[in-house]
Amino acid sequence: MKQKRGIDVEYYKRIRDIRIKNNETQQQLADLLETTQQAYLKYEKGINEMPISRIIKLCKHYNLSADYILGLTDQPKPLK
Repeated sequence: MKQKRGIDVEYYKRIRDIRIKNNETQQQLADLLETTQQAYLKYEKGINEMPISRIIKLCKHYNLSADYILGLTDQPKPLK
């Protein structure tokens, strides 16, 4: 598995794929995460690491486990 700055590349791909599957724009996610579209783009490209507080917001927004969003599992499990 490819690594970028020591972080699993699939993590960034997963965030992008979830957003696209839900027909949301980068700007919509940036607004949700209280950041700029440019900053969000850097998360999707793996340039910057997403802070845990924003990962938690994504989990709640999509009702998905952090394990799935982070690419630790391929089974999309809802939050409990």
